[in-house]
Amino acid sequence: MYNKVKELNDAQFRRKTGVKRTTFAKMVEIVKASEQARKKLQGRPLKLSYEDQVLMALEYLREYRTYFSLGQIYGLSEANAYKTVRRVEDILIKAKEFRLPSRKAIYEAPVIEAVVVDAAESGIERPKKNKENGTREKKEAFNKNASCHKLQKQANSENKFRQREEA
Repeated sequence: MYNKVKELNDAQFRRKTGVKRTTFAKMVEIVKASEQARKKLQGRPLKLSYEDQVLMALEYLREYRTYFSLGQIYGLSEANAYKTVRRVEDILIKAKEFRLPSRKAIYEAPVIEAVVVDAAESGIERPKKNKENGTREKKEAFNKNASCHKLQKQANSENKFRQREEA
C-alpha cells in the first residue's frame, strides 16, 4: 500500500494520510526504533513494513475504517489489524516528538468550543378532519353494527336452543 501512496504528490499524500511527508517519515523512524528495541531477538519476519503499519494506523484515525476493512486491504486478520493499529498508536503517544494526547485525556476532558444546532421547522402533513373520516363517527358506527350483530347472534342461538328442546 505504501508503494502506491509514496507516488502521490505532496498535496495528495497529505489528503490521504493527514500528515506531511516529513512527519510521516519521523513517525516511521520512531516506530522502527521502538520495534527494534523491543525485538532484540530474531523472530518471525514482519508481514507489513513499518511504513505500511504507520499508514494503516493513519488510515484508521483519519477515515474511521473498521479493523475488518483494514485487514482486508492489508491482507491481515481483523485481530492483527487491531493489534497493529493499537501498537503504533501507543508508540506514537509515548514519543516526545508528537505528544499525542492519551486516550484517557481525550475522553475525560473533551474541549467543546461551540455547539451549533441546525433546526428548521417543517410542516407535517396530516389528514383533514371532517365528519366522514372522523374517528368518533367510525367508532359509533362500529358499535351500532356490533351491537346489532350481537343481538342477531343471540337470537339465532336462542332459536337453536328452543328447537332442541322441542325435539
